[in-house]
Amino acid sequence: VPVENIPSVSEAGSQEISMPPPAPRVIADSYAWRLLSADAWAITAFIFGLLGAIFTVLGVALTLGIVTAFVGIPFAGLGLLFLGAGVAIGVWRYREVQKAIEVLRSGTAVEGQIVQVEENLFVQVNQRHPWVIRYTFLADGQVYEGRVSTLNTPGTHLQPGRRICVLYLPQSPG
Repeated sequence: VPVENIPSVSEAGSQEISMPPPAPRVIADSYAWRLLSADAWAITAFIFGLLGAIFTVLGVALTLGIVTAFVGIPFAGLGLLFLGAGVAIGVWRYREVQKAIEVLRSGTAVEGQIVQVEENLFVQVNQRHPWVIRYTFLADGQVYEGRVSTLNTPGTHLQPGRRICVLYLPQSPG
């Protein structure tokens, strides 16, 4: 997207956007857990971890029973695989949530513009399709593009051409 397509404050007229207070902003530590509780990957990690722990404990117990070792060893092995997958996915998602919180806490606020709002008809959650909102912003003379998804139907304040506030980290604006 060319730099000249991003409107300046004077071009936008009466369109007001609210900017957050200067960094550092206060974000509750519990917010990370709230984000994780709504994240499909994090929920999957929890289920894999729980199944892995159960299978591992049961497999070890069956293996120690010697008579049932032929069942216990595969159970323990499968449990360790599930547990490993659950922990790996959980750590990945926790790091992603921490990055998002870091942007909220200490990100630089700039003016951006919504360039596209479309319903993703290829995905369905509870008989609803998510909306994908694509936006651009200017940081250090370079135009960056981002996107967010929501299940809420965008109102008039989230339409193409509207100015928005974008938070980004100066060390990694992408």
